[in-house]
Amino acid sequence: MTSSMTAFSRSQVLLDQGILIWELKSVNNRYLDIQFRLPETMRNLEPLLRDRLRQHLARGKVECSLKFDRNLATESTLALNEALAKQLISAAEQIAALGAQPGTLPATDILAWPGVLTLREDHSENLQQTLLASFDQTLEQFCQAREREGGELAKLILQRLTAISAEVKKIRAWVPEIIAAQRAKIIARFEACSITLDTERLEQELVYLAQKTDVDEELDRIDTHVTEVKRTLETEKSAGRRLDFLMQELNREANTLASKSVSSECTQSAVELKVLIEQMREQIQNIE
Repeated sequence: MTSSMTAFSRSQVLLDQGILIWELKSVNNRYLDIQFRLPETMRNLEPLLRDRLRQHLARGKVECSLKFDRNLATESTLALNEALAKQLISAAEQIAALGAQPGTLPATDILAWPGVLTLREDHSENLQQTLLASFDQTLEQFCQAREREGGELAKLILQRLTAISAEVKKIRAWVPEIIAAQRAKIIARFEACSITLDTERLEQELVYLAQKTDVDEELDRIDTHVTEVKRTLETEKSAGRRLDFLMQELNREANTLASKSVSSECTQSAVELKVLIEQMREQIQNIE
């Protein structure tokens, strides 16, 4: 199924230790670009989380953020950095030896020093497993959102493909009429100039005109590309790059049709084809 590169998902898990909140969002990007914002105490999980994302995503700029609001009243305990506290006491004693001031520091001053008193974080296996499980759930919702939007994009593209096939059908019906009209125009010019009609020369001009206006090959290639776009949408998950290439090929054929056009109707259809192709190309920029 076709997937979009733009999506958002959010999940929240309430634990005794606090609240885990995952947010995943992505936008268009040529390649897969993953950025994490995790609490420092959980940075060690980033490689594992990154691997899980790569198993499901192929393209897009993805931002993953985890917020952990701890329940300080029930889970957090104070941890004393004894080494730092001893260094502070020793420094105070050295200063006292210089005769500057008494060598003792109030306990409150030591505890107020940055880094002496910290919160002991919970690194239990239980918490990590819960964190990973909640990430997997958020990632599943995220992928489903990408697929839903990709499905809507596919519908829009299929509508344009139907319109392209209709234009191709009209051009095929017009070609005999265009050649007949050009034949009548050439004969009228000969008669207006009172020039004796040279049948052989007329046939040569008509052959040249037929070659110039022969667009069967271009129309056949457009039909082939339309079929391939439909197949790609139905069978390939990461179809963005291939679809973008097919849009280039369709645009090339539309340009050739416009250059071969000898009638306003054919020119108008060629322009309409280019408009439809450009509309598809804009949608395809969002496809993974």
